[in-house]
Amino acid sequence: MAGSGALLRQCPLLLPQNREGTVYEGFVTVQDRDFHIRILLPSDFQLKNARIHCSWRLKKVLHGYHQIVKQRLQHCSDLVSFMVELKTILEAALKNTQELHEPPPPEYYSYLVRDIETLGWNKVVYVDTGLNTIKLKGEDSCGRQHLITLKLNAKYPAEPPDCCVDFPVEFAISWIPQSSLVDIYNQFLAALESLKEFWNAMDEIDEKTWVLEPENPTRSATMRRIAIGNNVSINLEVDPRHPTMLPECYFLGADHVVNPLRTKLNNNMHLWDPDITLLQNLKEVLETDFPSRAVLEKTGSIHECRHYQGIKLPEHTLDARIGRKVDRTSEQEQFCFRKSQATIDSMFVIRQVTEKQLEYQQDSFWAVIDPRKSIC
Repeated sequence: MAGSGALLRQCPLLLPQNREGTVYEGFVTVQDRDFHIRILLPSDFQLKNARIHCSWRLKKVLHGYHQIVKQRLQHCSDLVSFMVELKTILEAALKNTQELHEPPPPEYYSYLVRDIETLGWNKVVYVDTGLNTIKLKGEDSCGRQHLITLKLNAKYPAEPPDCCVDFPVEFAISWIPQSSLVDIYNQFLAALESLKEFWNAMDEIDEKTWVLEPENPTRSATMRRIAIGNNVSINLEVDPRHPTMLPECYFLGADHVVNPLRTKLNNNMHLWDPDITLLQNLKEVLETDFPSRAVLEKTGSIHECRHYQGIKLPEHTLDARIGRKVDRTSEQEQFCFRKSQATIDSMFVIRQVTEKQLEYQQDSFWAVIDPRKSIC
C-alpha cells in the first residue's frame, strides 16, 4: 500500500492487520510512552469515515481533545498525516495532564494505615477511595476548626505529601524519609498557634463592623474593607505575622469625608499601641467608631435623596420621564427602560453568548458591579 513506508517510520509499532490495509493495530509512541490503538478504515480509505478504538490510558490522556481529533480526521488526506497530527495532539495533552501513575506498592498502604492509626482516626475528615488524598481536622487554642488536605504519591513516605491549608502565609513542612503523618499534624498545630493573634484580630473586625469586602472571607484573607459611614469606607491590609501593628490603610469615599480621616490617621499614628487589639487601635487613631450594618442601614431614609439607599421612584414615573429619552439618546446595547429591550432580554443574550463560548472552548469575561459598594 502506498505510504506504508512513511507510516512505518512515524509509527513503527502500528501494523496492518489485513491485506487490504483497512485495519491497523498496535501502539503509538509519544514521550517514551506506548499507547494502544486500533484504526478501522473504510474500503475507500476516507479518514472522515474511519473508526478509532483507544486503550483506557489513551482515552484518559485525550479527554477533552475528542473534538480536535475528529477535526483532524476530517481534514487529513491519509493515515500517515493523521498519525503525525495525533502525535502532536498527544504531546500537548500530556503536558496538560497529570502523569499516569502505576498503583502504589503494598508498602505504601501499610505505611499509610499505620500512620493514620498512630495519629487517630478521629482526626480524619475524609479519605478518597485510592488512599491518595486525606483531610485532617485541627483546632487552635481559641476553638476554631481548621482543615489540612494531604495529597500523597506512590513514593510516600520517602517523599512528603503535598499540603493544602487555608493560611495567609506559606505552610512549608520539614520532612525526612522517617517522618510520618503525625509529624505533619504537629507542624500544622504549631502553625495554627502562630496565626492565632491574626485570626483573633480578623474575627473581631468581622463580628463588630460591617465588612463590605470580602463578603465571605476565608482564613487566608488578609484584606478587609470596612464601612465607616454610608458614603465612606476604609480598606485594611493586615500583616498576618504582626497583626497588632498598624496595617496598610486607604480610604474610599468623597474627598470632603475622606480627607479629615487621613489627617487624623497621620496626626495620631504615634498613639498606636501594639498591646491592644487592631480594631480598638483604629477607633482611637481615627477618633471614630465603626457602626454595624444594622445601624448604617437604618440611617437611610426614602424621603432624603442624600441617602443613596433611599431613592425610590414609582414605575410609571421612570417610564414616562426616562424611557422616551433613553430610547432617543442611548446606544443599541442599552437595556432597561426601553421598549422591547428589558433586563430579561440582556440576560438571554448573556446566556446565549456564554453557551457559544463554552461550545467552542473559548474564554469569556464578564464584569459585575455592585452599585452600592462602588460608591461606599
